[in-house]
Amino acid sequence: MSDTPRFDHVGITVADLDVVTAFFVGLGLEVEGRTFVEGEFLDTVCGIPNSRTEIVMLRPPGGGTCLELSSFVRPAHEPGSPNAMANELGLRNVSFEVEDLPAIVDRLGADGYGLVGGIGEYEGVWRMAYVRGPEGLIVSLAQRIG
Repeated sequence: MSDTPRFDHVGITVADLDVVTAFFVGLGLEVEGRTFVEGEFLDTVCGIPNSRTEIVMLRPPGGGTCLELSSFVRPAHEPGSPNAMANELGLRNVSFEVEDLPAIVDRLGADGYGLVGGIGEYEGVWRMAYVRGPEGLIVSLAQRIG
């Protein structure tokens, strides 16, 4: 067995699980499962006694690292900073490589999700943009162009 850990998933706590799930499904991820978790296991792992959360696991088509969306039933979630910028400490974005960045940005814009800044190009190799998704989540979209 290798000493290098396998990257399994990124977890994001959200208030409206349905809205955030729909956003990521709209980006092309697939729902792998949805369930409630509570009891000694969750209380021990998250350090919150008598907790209960609903979890949705999303995976890119064809496999890859999962995205775990979690919404706490109890205790209620704590508010975050929905307008956080890239320099604020903490997890700031989830990034996906896409085929047609302008088309995806246009589609998300039509759904009410706008750019944080603009579409930038890096050394003729990457085109990239940050989109502010539901609940203030920043989703980085990158298209390989060279």
